[in-house]
Amino acid sequence: MTWEILNILGTFAFAISGALVAREEEYDILGIYVLGFTTAFGGGLIRNLLIGIPTENIWKQDYLFVIAFLVITIVFVLPNNWIDRWKKWVVFFDAIGLAAFAIQGANYAVSIDSPLIAVIIAATLTGAGGGMIRDVFAGRKPMIFRSEIYALWAASAGLIIGLDWIQGPFITYFLLIAIVLLRMLSVHYEWNLPHHFEMDTKMNRDN
Repeated sequence: MTWEILNILGTFAFAISGALVAREEEYDILGIYVLGFTTAFGGGLIRNLLIGIPTENIWKQDYLFVIAFLVITIVFVLPNNWIDRWKKWVVFFDAIGLAAFAIQGANYAVSIDSPLIAVIIAATLTGAGGGMIRDVFAGRKPMIFRSEIYALWAASAGLIIGLDWIQGPFITYFLLIAIVLLRMLSVHYEWNLPHHFEMDTKMNRDN
């Protein structure tokens, strides 16, 4: 049950995120569906390729494709004044997708007895991969490389799950909420990992 809920949450959130970004970029109907679907399923596809899970498993999730299709369609038909309000929620939906898919990806890797590093990579790529593909298709710099702390939260979920610190669905949902909150806080307070330019500037000040 937890597995299905994470799948649905991640697909729902990332489909909205991708479709909203496509609306921002003024894509046509085909572009909106392509960006919505690639955001929702791109991370899982990358994960499967890297940790040896058959890629055709992606196409066996019929109900998730239906959910994504319906969500993207709703975003497409909404009037512009509604979309302007929803733009503020792109980061929130993205944070939910990041958290849900990071946990799901880590659990997937654990279920096939992958080593800890593979669990962390699976969590990171499943959580952040869809958003990365979305940004590339939208002609934006991928959020995973330049935005407020992003992929680190997904990797942290992989580490926690890989070390077997999660026992039971209650703790899983607590981890989900924690990742969403941390991602939102990192955006609000502009937490960033060190940049090369910042390090150079600090060194020059010290000298």
